[in-house]
Amino acid sequence: MNFTCYVIDDEPDAIALMKEYIELTPGLTLIGSVQNPLEALPQLTGENAPDITFIDVDMRQLSGLELAGMVNLYTTVVFTTAFPEYALQAFDREAFDFLLKPINYERFAKCIQKARRKITRPGKSGSHVQEDFFTIKSEVKGRLVKIRFDEVIYMEGSANYIQIYTTETKHTTYLTIKEIERHLPTSLFARIHRSFIVNINFVKVIERGQIRLQNGESLVMGDHYKKAFLDRMDDKLIKTDRSV
Repeated sequence: MNFTCYVIDDEPDAIALMKEYIELTPGLTLIGSVQNPLEALPQLTGENAPDITFIDVDMRQLSGLELAGMVNLYTTVVFTTAFPEYALQAFDREAFDFLLKPINYERFAKCIQKARRKITRPGKSGSHVQEDFFTIKSEVKGRLVKIRFDEVIYMEGSANYIQIYTTETKHTTYLTIKEIERHLPTSLFARIHRSFIVNINFVKVIERGQIRLQNGESLVMGDHYKKAFLDRMDDKLIKTDRSV
């Protein structure tokens, strides 16, 4: 499931860090960020509210605790703060999670994993049926192509176009890699490089910073995406209980 995110923090550096983490994480899309929490209120209520909102607790115009009380019926609130003493108050406001600054990516990723297991979107639960395909405009004008998710081996971005490599052929369409990533099921696909998304079911071997796919092709992992991908694959690793 893909989630939309919003960030509220009166420190620009804190917003920049959260933006980086959101961009690095497959299945997350940042739809906005502000330093003044009062400006965020219209964006955090109603049917189009973000799925997850990261809110700094200690802000001048309006505290994160007060803001959460106004919006937590519409969006899932994750508090961010440098002050651990706020934790109890945060959970009293029904916060989903509490990230203590300085926030490292591992802790952020665990929060998102938990969200994927437990969050249902307000106003959307029960109404969303996950399709097993998507359609694109092909390089031939006026032609739409239906592609099943489980047929895609990998995707490669190049400027404003992407190449979609399937088990049968290759398709080119006028989309960026980031645009198509928003619509891919995160249970199947992983971003491994700024230019590559792979279907993890077609990954055969991982070694020395490269991924070898079942079709024989090898792709390089980007430094920014490597850790998240390897952590995800490590979750599937069958380990011995014996001491080595």
